[in-house]
Amino acid sequence: MSRSIDVTERREGSGLYKGPGEKRDKRQRELDRRGSPRTGQERRHVGQAGEERRRPRPAAPAPSPAVDAAREPREREQRWYGLNACLALFERRPQDLRKLWLLESRLTVLREVVAFCVKHRLGYTVVADEDLRRLSGSEHHEGVVMAVAPAPELGLSAWLRDLPTGPQLALWLDGVGNPHNLGAILRSAAHFGVAGVLLPKHAPLALSGAAARVAEGGAERVPMVRLGRPDNALAQLTSAGFVAAATVVRGGTPLYGTALPQRLLLVLGAEQTGVDPALAAATALRLGIPGTGAVESLNVAAATAVLVGEWWRQRHG
Repeated sequence: MSRSIDVTERREGSGLYKGPGEKRDKRQRELDRRGSPRTGQERRHVGQAGEERRRPRPAAPAPSPAVDAAREPREREQRWYGLNACLALFERRPQDLRKLWLLESRLTVLREVVAFCVKHRLGYTVVADEDLRRLSGSEHHEGVVMAVAPAPELGLSAWLRDLPTGPQLALWLDGVGNPHNLGAILRSAAHFGVAGVLLPKHAPLALSGAAARVAEGGAERVPMVRLGRPDNALAQLTSAGFVAAATVVRGGTPLYGTALPQRLLLVLGAEQTGVDPALAAATALRLGIPGTGAVESLNVAAATAVLVGEWWRQRHG
């Protein structure tokens, strides 16, 4: 009774067992030494009578939607989630959409997005809630996740060049690092017409899916500007007519009753450390938000809403 022997794997002692009935040329001996099969598509087996039989490799199973959904996004892609965040992105920059995952219950409200995916041959997949939780890393996906190309950040010179004349408000975030705070700031900024959110050159803070979800569409309405050296950036903004005001917990001019500049740059710091002292010293104003004193200060996102709301009130009554 004959049995087949894999010539690429069977070894006896220290030498390669070649089996009877097959003559090997130099090329095959080299392949044998490397332990490689004769072809990349199949493995050959040799019987005692020297016959060769081919055994094709089994076909790989087709990936399920859940497996496809769990794959990593392309390089530099971000995961956007939250219904309003995703709808705002599709409205403002549909060309940056790469793939869509959604619950079946969202097919109606997202029908235009699905039609866009079909027209432009972009993948979209109806998945389960647990898939969306895994894709977004959040319980608050609201039934939709998008793979998107990140929005480019502007440089300060380009942003100032295109900025209209007249009253303008900008926010400089010094040391703020929480993406949920960034999202809440962007939401208030969009509501009150902030012209831009300015980020220090080396700050790790950047727009993300978590920030966009909290912003509820505001992330697509407010430009993100990446600064250079702080002293140069402040000089450029001053030359463009902005008056810089640092927000402080103690010793600042009370916000209410203070006439705010037409072109105002609000410098906001992290909750634990506040605005960098050197940066605060270089500003023209220091503003505080009056209150009962029952707590030391407001959360940076809440303080931003109060400050930009007062600036809007003074401009628009």
